[in-house]
Amino acid sequence: MLLLLQIQNHVTCNGALYNRPFSESFEETPMLVAVLTYMGYGILTLFGYLRDFLREWKIEKCHVAQEREEQRVGQPCLFCWSCYAWVICVHGSLEILIGGFSSCSFLSRYTGKVIKDVINMGSYNYLGFAENMGYCADAAADVTMKYGIGVSSTRQEMGNLDKHEELEMLVAKFLGVEASMVFGMGFATNSMNIPALTGKGCLILSDELNHASLVLGARLSGSTIRVFKHNNMQSLEKLLRDAIVHGQPRTHRPWKKILIVVEGIYSMEGSVVRLPEVIALKKKYKAYLYLDEAHSIGALGPRGRGVLDYFGLDPEDVDVLMGTFTKSFGAAGGYIGGKKELIDYLRAQSHSAVYATSMSSPVAEQIITSMKCIMGEDGTTIGRERIQQLAENTTYFRRRLREMGFIIYGNNDSPVVPVMLYMPAKIGAFGREMLKRNIGVVVVGFPATPIIESRARFCVSAAHTKEMLDVALSAISEVGDLLQMKYSKYRALPSQDWPSDETSYEGTGNQGTRSPM
Repeated sequence: MLLLLQIQNHVTCNGALYNRPFSESFEETPMLVAVLTYMGYGILTLFGYLRDFLREWKIEKCHVAQEREEQRVGQPCLFCWSCYAWVICVHGSLEILIGGFSSCSFLSRYTGKVIKDVINMGSYNYLGFAENMGYCADAAADVTMKYGIGVSSTRQEMGNLDKHEELEMLVAKFLGVEASMVFGMGFATNSMNIPALTGKGCLILSDELNHASLVLGARLSGSTIRVFKHNNMQSLEKLLRDAIVHGQPRTHRPWKKILIVVEGIYSMEGSVVRLPEVIALKKKYKAYLYLDEAHSIGALGPRGRGVLDYFGLDPEDVDVLMGTFTKSFGAAGGYIGGKKELIDYLRAQSHSAVYATSMSSPVAEQIITSMKCIMGEDGTTIGRERIQQLAENTTYFRRRLREMGFIIYGNNDSPVVPVMLYMPAKIGAFGREMLKRNIGVVVVGFPATPIIESRARFCVSAAHTKEMLDVALSAISEVGDLLQMKYSKYRALPSQDWPSDETSYEGTGNQGTRSPM
């Protein structure tokens, strides 16, 4: 059964909330594939224990999968599905990959194998600003010569530069909020700031697929945490209603604060948050909203300003706007935007602000120049053209994969495109076969995903040309046939107009269709 979530279902109840079609597809795992996947993991685990037993009795002579003596420090490596790593030298959307052998991803040793001109289909370089030439790279190089590489101090001591002040004012303008604050690490932006915003006696309502940084921040805060089903507004409303009615456990006192935590684009599912409905619930129950736009800022919306821009919503409806500079801006670090009172409070209370070394000046300049390109303040249309190119590439790539018969997850407008692999043996095999065809991909399995939902995660970029995408799609189709990965019962009918957004389906049984504009 094809579960296609449509805006049509919400027009009846929430017609005023959406101003555009909202379509997400999550095709159910075929029963036979699910059974074979469970069997595959069972056999893999059973043979692992058997070989360990045979090694103990000196019967098994192969010790490649065993930890070497020099690795037996600290905690043992209990589980590792992947044992081959790559050192990568990036050049735009093409890469040179240098092979390195790694057991449990540490203590690597160089093998000397080099593969050139590999098309990068796995990094978060959504707008193509992670490049070694051009306006942004030149500006960052000039700032490096003027300021140096590092700051070696915190913002509250000797590490506050004029570049940081300029960047924060630009970010606030870009987001449409009163003030903003930047941090040197995206992960710490979540994990160190959420504990400053909530504490004991507060309730955090977290989407079940939230990023690890959000989960860690919630746990460090000491707040009570309750998890709602992914993008399920009925589940969220039930938790909100119960929180208002029952209050805190044992005492039944009202919660000091209720904070809803969601992401703009979920990086493993490719789904987009149902933000209009979340905001409606937030206002109805007088909760606070924390929105993580790590993957959506720059990648969604006609102006590249994230999921708020995508839905045409007011930034003031979100209490805490968080995002990172590591994806669309080709840099590092993160930001929090909102009211001036919030930012002033975080400057004094956030551990990431008080104790962390401030952002490197060339990194800050990379963000400033790329953000000005997106805003059009550089005097060119480069930013607007890249946003449009990303949207066209995303539509084309997703539609072609559906035409081939792959099961893909997520929103039609999301540049994160998960292609389902399911079986454990196909995880490594898909990555290796794609690399043989000079395509670099990211494959993900348990425990990063549910045990029967292993996948390859493609990230589309504005830097990809149609020729690059066609080469990648040809290789994906070839490997899909080789590994028998075309599981979908429904194939999208081929369309001649590659930037087009129209999709129709053919197949048997119950099926979904794109809702009308």
